[in-house]
Amino acid sequence: MDNEALRKLLTSVQNGELKVEEALEDLKELPFKDLGFALIDNHREVRTGVPEVIYCAGKTVEQVRQIIEYMLTRDNNILGTRASAEMYEAVKAICPEAEYNPIGRTITVRRRPVELTDSYIAIVSAGTSDLPVVEEAVETALILGNRVEKITDVGVAGIHRLFDKLGVIREAKVVVVVAGMEGALASVLGGLTDKPVIAVPTSIGYGANFGGLSALLSMLNSCASGVSVVNIDNGYGGAYCASMINKLASS
Repeated sequence: MDNEALRKLLTSVQNGELKVEEALEDLKELPFKDLGFALIDNHREVRTGVPEVIYCAGKTVEQVRQIIEYMLTRDNNILGTRASAEMYEAVKAICPEAEYNPIGRTITVRRRPVELTDSYIAIVSAGTSDLPVVEEAVETALILGNRVEKITDVGVAGIHRLFDKLGVIREAKVVVVVAGMEGALASVLGGLTDKPVIAVPTSIGYGANFGGLSALLSMLNSCASGVSVVNIDNGYGGAYCASMINKLASS
């Protein structure tokens, strides 16, 4: 239940179109729903404007299925991240309209229309190996109602590829940069655009990359102004922050 739905419910009671007892029944599960193994935060959309997102890693297939089965009763748009194909098949059995991005490992269900912003987020990756994180970011940004321009494989090893896309990148309201190895792309773009850059380090790289730590530290130590950094492989977190910036700039 979002603010608009809550407002309509209360207005219906005020106008005598809905009995108080019926409204109480609708509101009974508003704070949260106890599934035994999970407490579904039904109040989150009222507080933040976005329903709870399911982090599927570490959960069983049955737990993911039950969580989504309940969320479907609330008519929410649903995003599940780090989901396996097996989880998707279990969800699709109860929700045929569910969609799966096998590269980004996301499950999405659109129960409400999503109006996309006029402005867009540019999601830029250094290499093809970064695509799983890129796709997670893209799916997140889209279901949150943002237009997206995806630009891939423009890392600093062939920086002329980046220059060919600078026009599109500079027209974005915010730029998400996804890069592994030494993570230099975020600093480069931070010095080439006047837009906020959200850097997402990835775990892509050889041994001294330390599972993404080298890219993370490089991005944190960027000499370019306007570069912020989220956690390693956190495409969801980068896109969520970018969505907040994009919608703030669009308001």
